[in-house]
Amino acid sequence: MRVQGKVVVVTGAGSGMGRQLVLELVSRGARVAAVDMREETLEETKTLARGEVASFVLNITDADGVAALPAEVEASLGPVDALINNAGIIQPFVKINDLSMADAHRVMDVNFTGPLMLTKAFLPGLLTRPEAHILNVSSMGAYAPVPGQSVYGASKAAIKLMTEGLRSELLGTNVGVTIVFPGAINTNIAKNSGLDMPGGADAESSKFKTTEAPVAAKAMVDAIEKNSPRLCIGSDAKLMDRLSRLNPVFAAGLIAKQMGSLLK
Repeated sequence: MRVQGKVVVVTGAGSGMGRQLVLELVSRGARVAAVDMREETLEETKTLARGEVASFVLNITDADGVAALPAEVEASLGPVDALINNAGIIQPFVKINDLSMADAHRVMDVNFTGPLMLTKAFLPGLLTRPEAHILNVSSMGAYAPVPGQSVYGASKAAIKLMTEGLRSELLGTNVGVTIVFPGAINTNIAKNSGLDMPGGADAESSKFKTTEAPVAAKAMVDAIEKNSPRLCIGSDAKLMDRLSRLNPVFAAGLIAKQMGSLLK
C-alpha cells in the first residue's frame, strides 16, 4: 500500500521512532494522525512535520478514549487507511523478583492491551477501505530474553503473537499486517517510560551500538508499502533473530553477559 494520500495513525508520535515515523510519512505525502499522551511533544512533532498532521492527546490505556479516536480522526483527516502501534515503554531494570505488580501491569497495559484496543477500534473501518495496513512494533526482546526486562519482553512477545495471528485472520482481505522487531534504537525510551537508567545511561549514551530513529522509521514505512509481514531493524536484531532460532540457550546466555551491567 503506497502511503501517499493515505490517512495514517501513529501512536507514540511525540518523540523517538514515533516522531520520525510522522516525518517520514509526511515526506511521502501521507496525512498523519499523531497520537501521544504528551501535548507539548506532540505539538513539537507537528511543527517539525510541516505537513498535514493532526494531533490527538491520548493515553492508549484509556479504553473510552481509544474507542472514540477513530471518529475523531475521521472528522479531522478523513477515513483511516493505516494504523501504526508504535507507543511503548520499558520496565525498571530489575529482576522479576524485585518488580512490583504495578510496574508489571503498566508495561502490559501500554505495550499489549493498548495496541489491542486500538487494533479493535480501527479494524472495522480499515476493512472498508480499498487497501489498508496495520503495523505493530514489537522488539528484539520478544525472542531474545534480556535479564531485567523479562516482563517487557513478555509484553512484546504477546504483541508479536497477536499480530501474527491477526495477519492469518486477515489473509485474503484488503488489510495487510506487519510485525516489527527493532533492536537497540537511539531514542529516549527510558526517560519516556519514567525511568532512571542504571548509571544514568540511555540509548543516546549507551555503549551498545544503536540504529538511528530515522533509519528505523524509513524501514517501517517501506515495510508498509511492500506489505512485508515481518521486519527486523538493526544488525543486533537480525543477528539475534537467527541465533535465537539456531541455539536459543546460547543466545540467551550471550545477551545476559552483555546486558549484565544494566541490571540492578
